[in-house]
Amino acid sequence: MHLLVAQKGSLSDGDEAVDLGQSPGDVLFLSAADTELASIAAARQMAGSLKWRLASLSDLKHPMSVDTFVAKMARHAKLVIVRALGGASYFSYALESLHAAAQAHGFKIAALPGDDRPDPGLEPLSTLELAERERLWGYLIEGGAENARGLIDYAEALITEAERPAPAAPLLKAGLWHPAASNPTLIDLRKNWRDGAPVVAICFYRALVQSGQTAPVAALCEALADEGVNALPVFVSSLKDPVSVGTVEAIFAEAAPDVVINATGFAVSSPGGETKGTVLESTGAPVLQAVFAGGSRETWAGSQQGLTSRDLAMHVALPEVDGRVLSRAVSFKSAARFDEMVEANIVTHAPEPDRVEFVAELAARWARLRRAQAADRRVAIVLANYPNRDGRIANGVGLDTPAGTVEVLRAMKADGYQTDELPGDGDALVTALKAGPTNALREDRSGGVALGLEDYRAFFDGLDPSIQSAVTERWGAPEADPFFREGAFRLALLRFGNVVVGIQPARGYNIDPKASYHAPDLVPPHGYLAFYAWLRESLDAHAVIHMGKHGNLEWLPGKALALSRACYPEAVLGPMPHVYPFIVNDPGEGTQAKRRTSAVIIDHLTPPLTRAESYGPLKDLEALVDEYYEASGHDPRRLKLLKGQILDLVRDIGLDHDAGIAEGDDDDLALEKLDAWLCDLKEMQIRDGLHIFGQSPEGGLLTDLTVALARIKRGETPGEDSLHRAIARDLRLDGFDPLDCAMAEPWAGPRPEELQDVSADSWRSNGDTVERIELLAIELVSGRTPVPAAWADTRAVMDEIEARIRPSVEACGDAEIDGLLTALDGRFVVPGPSGAPTRGRPDVLPTGRNFYSVDSRAVPTPAAWELGQKSAELLVMRHVQDHGEWPTSMALTAWGTSNMRTGGDDIAQALALIGARPVWDPASRRVTGYEIIPMAMMRRPRVDVTLRISGFFRDAFPDQIALFDRAVRAVAALDEDEADNPLAARARAESVRLIETGMDGAEANRRASFRVFGSKPGAYGAGLQALIDEGGWTDRGDLAEAFVVWGGYAYGAGEEGKPARELFEQRLSTVEAVVQNQDNREHDLLDSDDYYQFEGGMTAAVEAARGSRPAIYHNDHSRPERPVIRSLEEEIARVVRGRAANPKWIEGVKRHGYKGAFEMAATVDYLFAFAATTGAVRDAHFDAVYQAYLMDEETLAFLRAKNPDALEEMAAKFEEAIERGLWTPKSNSAKFALGEFAGQVSGQQ
Repeated sequence: MHLLVAQKGSLSDGDEAVDLGQSPGDVLFLSAADTELASIAAARQMAGSLKWRLASLSDLKHPMSVDTFVAKMARHAKLVIVRALGGASYFSYALESLHAAAQAHGFKIAALPGDDRPDPGLEPLSTLELAERERLWGYLIEGGAENARGLIDYAEALITEAERPAPAAPLLKAGLWHPAASNPTLIDLRKNWRDGAPVVAICFYRALVQSGQTAPVAALCEALADEGVNALPVFVSSLKDPVSVGTVEAIFAEAAPDVVINATGFAVSSPGGETKGTVLESTGAPVLQAVFAGGSRETWAGSQQGLTSRDLAMHVALPEVDGRVLSRAVSFKSAARFDEMVEANIVTHAPEPDRVEFVAELAARWARLRRAQAADRRVAIVLANYPNRDGRIANGVGLDTPAGTVEVLRAMKADGYQTDELPGDGDALVTALKAGPTNALREDRSGGVALGLEDYRAFFDGLDPSIQSAVTERWGAPEADPFFREGAFRLALLRFGNVVVGIQPARGYNIDPKASYHAPDLVPPHGYLAFYAWLRESLDAHAVIHMGKHGNLEWLPGKALALSRACYPEAVLGPMPHVYPFIVNDPGEGTQAKRRTSAVIIDHLTPPLTRAESYGPLKDLEALVDEYYEASGHDPRRLKLLKGQILDLVRDIGLDHDAGIAEGDDDDLALEKLDAWLCDLKEMQIRDGLHIFGQSPEGGLLTDLTVALARIKRGETPGEDSLHRAIARDLRLDGFDPLDCAMAEPWAGPRPEELQDVSADSWRSNGDTVERIELLAIELVSGRTPVPAAWADTRAVMDEIEARIRPSVEACGDAEIDGLLTALDGRFVVPGPSGAPTRGRPDVLPTGRNFYSVDSRAVPTPAAWELGQKSAELLVMRHVQDHGEWPTSMALTAWGTSNMRTGGDDIAQALALIGARPVWDPASRRVTGYEIIPMAMMRRPRVDVTLRISGFFRDAFPDQIALFDRAVRAVAALDEDEADNPLAARARAESVRLIETGMDGAEANRRASFRVFGSKPGAYGAGLQALIDEGGWTDRGDLAEAFVVWGGYAYGAGEEGKPARELFEQRLSTVEAVVQNQDNREHDLLDSDDYYQFEGGMTAAVEAARGSRPAIYHNDHSRPERPVIRSLEEEIARVVRGRAANPKWIEGVKRHGYKGAFEMAATVDYLFAFAATTGAVRDAHFDAVYQAYLMDEETLAFLRAKNPDALEEMAAKFEEAIERGLWTPKSNSAKFALGEFAGQVSGQQ
């Protein structure tokens, strides 16, 4: 056992071992379904004579629990029946141990599938004959009291050889139910209905009827009646069962529901597979997911996680695949009684009254939305605003949010909504919003919608007492709120008829950042609550739209799942139909909105992508380098002159460091490095403007995006190959791979006419060949050049492009509007997968769907492991090259959203670094555990890895946290040399130190193994955003302090965020390298605050803890077959030169007016933040951005005209960089000019 734990482990190893305390019995019946156990217990009261013992498989998860059960119970039994819901992989140790005991002690064992589908994986684990197993299985499949008694009699007959009973009697697999009637008909139900009232169907498992555990369903029926809604309870054996499906179809044909509440688990469709649709939404009704939780009420109430990982998979993640909208957990398991005859607690479902009421009201409000006419619907559109400045209103990643909002308003007006006169464009909308109160809290603003104090107090008094107390304690009386003026709250809302558009209030960090940055669970202020109170009570909105990734509502304190009244997202939004346009490549943060605010996602397209190409001084350099190599061997004097010109220009614009040119490099090596860097930069993928919700890209934007989608391999068929590789093969370029080559090496291959025709530029290197293939791909996709008849590989890819890829992009705009209007009609929105389209995922298109994420049980996937392992080895080797010795300790950021996109790259990389690998069940591909890689196979020392997980990773991936934690503990227990296993050496030393302080040995060992840290339970973020945005810090130590305060909570198997600041700092003090992975090029590290908060914050914290700055690696995982390891300095240089200061990108965002200037200001903010946290931003980078934004006359004029607030904010941020010593401008007049900009802008307002 101990040897097994040291080398291999399962996801259940860390659960507490239990002894069920039963006496031996003749027949042991084990099941994971409490309803089934209750049915068999009841049947044993009526039939049978042998001793029966019942046990829940959930109590036998720990190997020692299984060992105890086998020793005390199984070896004395005559027959063991195991009902393995979920398959053999879920209970592998128990099944294997019971089978071994059966062979050793001679009892019979029947391992039966947990549902009505055969499971070949259980076949080798039974000793009972197949025909006998099928008879037993049949009784369980059909269910009901009579068949349960049949199971008892048949099982005993197998032992006593008595006469065997008749086979299972078929029972109704689906039908209607009512708490006051047996086998009711629709006519019976209608006798109690209200004429003309909405109908809400409740779909639940037949097993609840069979076991009599229908209390939650009865409670839902009663609550719906209280809402004035007619309940239509329907039971099914499974939503995959044809008979059940047919029965529900027939019922819905006679009584079409307005809304469906579903309480069944799992999904009909498979994650990543084709959406099959289910009978529940066949009438167009939205489907709300109500959870009958598998845990106790006490566990739920005391946990910030809300649900167990099993419930998360069965009742949340998988139902999302079918498009269901998560509501709340409405019942919990309760040990109702102890059955002496079977020596087991009989567990029942106990409804939670206020959760039932919430779901009923949510269903009633969706029904109200559906039944209202468009002209009568009142809808609120909420725009995010952070940082809380006027130059940054309408945040939305990758989205021209103001323009998209206007598109939505126009579509609503055309659909019959009463909207009055609309703003002419997105800029006009923002101008109108800025005329009233905003989060900038300017005293000279008036207007806005008023909410009186009395109305607010009525709303506030209805909140949970704990919320009232916390808000009052932190923020005082409502009258003290900055939005409270002249006796009322003045709210940032504009009315357009029955539609209002508003600016989401700030969370509260802007009000007093220095006092709040130690509060990761800061409660929202009164003004925040007042905003939503007006939407809910004064406007009485039918629906709320939060426009674009992302707002702050879904990140307020509270449970991760199955929220309670005391959770702030629920207190703020209430049971409100919620629609959320969200970028398709961010499943994690969108999923957060789905799970914590019951949002229906309407996913939207990513911005168009294009090549960075060359510009300005970079283009001049490229021409000089080309001229130099062309003159090589002909004119030595000319070569020397050119070499001097090139290197002088490189140093003048600070490009030497960016290109990796070291001081000791000779001129030839310097030129070689420069050439490679310029080639790589030119082919970098950057965004060309923003996406406008409801509009598809056209012309060159469509062509460039289509080429980007076809660049890498997307599947195994010829049409799913890389377009660029197909072109290279058809051109017979001697096996050349345009996606994986040394760009600066001389081109020695053929020069076909097709590539010569696309460019007159110099053709001397591999990089030049790559560029020509790219240009030819554009010609082919645009249709300007036909595909040659002999090019079979290219033709196959082009057929796929023309049949699927391009049409799916072209369909996005209309599909997005259709999806949003469908949701506002109170109708079901079709689900779809999520992910980065350009990372081989064109299946996420067209957009306009309610995206889902991944089956968390399968993370990390085999593909993610392959990439993670490869990246880990490259990372270690890069560190050795940079520092001359093996790394011993690294700190890695793990985000929920990126691991959802990739299937777990980060967790796979972390496992590989410590020398462990996942173990998968061969049939289901679910992760079942880990195994430790022996040192003999490692070829390098293990690396001690500390994970800083995001709050959403904590919520979405509890099993992955447990997996890594258990693997760490197994590695820490290995008897290996310190040089080979620094993790074990540090854990031993730490344990000794803790024991010396008086700590218990077991607790010391546990704490010494903590390697997963994250935010306080119920809180989110890294703590740096408000500090940096509001200037509330003095030096880097303040930023490090915030990071440690917010992240100093330990997680692991059985640990749910234990305060562990000292241990976190201890781990950080040993870290030699900070690691951040980026999995796609649809964004970069200078257009999201998350990168500087986590990567930058971790760096600052490590520097503070160890006294020197660590190495920082920012790895590129955008091409799964070819991970690239870069330093943070290298990545910042690429992004600044390739995107931020690139006129091509600047011209792209200029098309978007106010929001384009917003994007430029955001870039400056994030550049500044990386300088503040890491010191990795050089003066030349600041100079390049400053020159491009504020010294270019056309760009400056654009900023002044379209977003003067952003101009002022940029000028202020550049000034702050100078004052804090983060930037010494090349121009001596920069500081004076920046002051002038600020003054000019202020004077205009």
